[in-house]
Amino acid sequence: MLYLSVFALLAASLLLSLIEFLRRRRSIDHIRGPPTKSFLIGHEYDLNRQSEVGDLEFKWLREYGPTWKIGGLLGSRGLMTADPKALQHIFQKASGKYMKKASQNHILWLMGGPGIVWSQGEAHTRHRKLMSPAFSIAHLQSFLSLFQRISLKLIEKWKTELFNESEMQICVDSWLSRATLDVIGEAAFEYDYRALDDADQGVLAKEYHGIFKHSEYMLPKTTLFFRGTWDYLPLPIIKLFRYVPMAPFTHLRRLNSVFTAYGKNILREKRPGFDAQDGARSKDILSILIKANASSDEKSRLDDEELLAEMFTLTLAGHESTAVALTFLLYELARRPDYQERVRKDIRRARARVNARGDSEFTIEDLDNIPSLTNAIKESLRMHPGAALLPRMATEDDVIPLAFPIVSTTGEVITEIPVSKGHTIIASFATYQRLPEIWGADADIWNPDRFARVDVQKPTNIGVYANLMTFSGGTNACLGWRFSVIEQQAFAAELIDTFQFSLPAGSSAEDMEMVRAPAGTGMVPLIRGKPELGVGLRLRVSAAL
Repeated sequence: MLYLSVFALLAASLLLSLIEFLRRRRSIDHIRGPPTKSFLIGHEYDLNRQSEVGDLEFKWLREYGPTWKIGGLLGSRGLMTADPKALQHIFQKASGKYMKKASQNHILWLMGGPGIVWSQGEAHTRHRKLMSPAFSIAHLQSFLSLFQRISLKLIEKWKTELFNESEMQICVDSWLSRATLDVIGEAAFEYDYRALDDADQGVLAKEYHGIFKHSEYMLPKTTLFFRGTWDYLPLPIIKLFRYVPMAPFTHLRRLNSVFTAYGKNILREKRPGFDAQDGARSKDILSILIKANASSDEKSRLDDEELLAEMFTLTLAGHESTAVALTFLLYELARRPDYQERVRKDIRRARARVNARGDSEFTIEDLDNIPSLTNAIKESLRMHPGAALLPRMATEDDVIPLAFPIVSTTGEVITEIPVSKGHTIIASFATYQRLPEIWGADADIWNPDRFARVDVQKPTNIGVYANLMTFSGGTNACLGWRFSVIEQQAFAAELIDTFQFSLPAGSSAEDMEMVRAPAGTGMVPLIRGKPELGVGLRLRVSAAL
């Protein structure tokens, strides 16, 4: 009798799940989209295996408009959208109704633990409230001198390499990754990683560099299916997968182990002599978090596991993403020497104004007043977004509005889409940042001058910087976006003023074309057709005249 009751309960659960599954499918059956090749994994494999982020999405954009239906795990159906009003609704106006998917979110937990990028709901609000003071505009201004000092240290390293040579080839992304690691070490923890001082990359720098290629690039179908099942499993079971003895879990465990050792050592050095007076003087982010942890309200604290997770997140997001952004910027300028020279002249004119008033270093206002440089940074972030897409799952029934209507399978014009609880909506930031209706008819071309003529506040304002979604938006927007932008401005101003960047001798732009290879929700910079070379960009570097 007991067995019959258990069987009846399981059968009822499966029946209810099937009814809910069919209900969700019917609610978007009228939305057009590409045919699905695989019942098991939908379009996951196609998106993961495309040559470059956007190859498929841009094609689907032209065929179906900015919103379309897409296949998911086990025959499920979801939406992919680049529509600005839909993105604004999901990430700003109704963000509480859309949560991160377990299959996406647990990779973040495997990498760094229960930090701000992993947390959701009240936990995310608590993390964000504790960390926000460290990213205030006033506090960020104090980091500019650090950015300039490390960039000048990098320049001296390259000058030493150039000694007695007219030019050299440099793996710029590796050097930039080491420099930005030193920056985040001092800015976040008042700790010197000595990444630039090591004759070779240090252990931590090696583990971090190319992490997304190791963990997310060209995943086999079995791995994609395995991860897809995480959306249907309880968290305690999912957490056991960190011990799976195969890639990418082994690499993630090793990275987490290496950083945990660094993090615990930093905390051991930081905590014993820390008091309120030290906290008031210290400008690093960790000091602010330790000071916040002295609160008598337990709900306003981070435990040690959370604190280490925040340290990991700051180190990864605070150095690798900025290094990749600078890498793409220098690559685009190397392909366009005329624009590079224009930026250099503007930097030198700005420096002359600084010297004329009796100063020696740029202020943030000075950097903001070099429009050719600022626009080049914006354009590189637009064309090469570190976060190419982000999946979200509806936690309740909702209606998503559209700025740009689409046509249904029956020819009906659709201006809003009802979605059911459990539906997956994939926000395609890379596609949004190519919409000609917003960015102009030349949206597929790298052209910084568009920011001098395009009103990026229209038709819908969604991004935290230049209306881009590179840093996401709303309550889940990257807290450190200003930190990254100022760091890029400071590094680029010093590097471009000092050096000329060119493609390697004998290489055409096509031979050394960098692509945004898909890696999970993000991308990694690889040379087209040469993935075996790994993450890397070699440029000719010479003294700028």
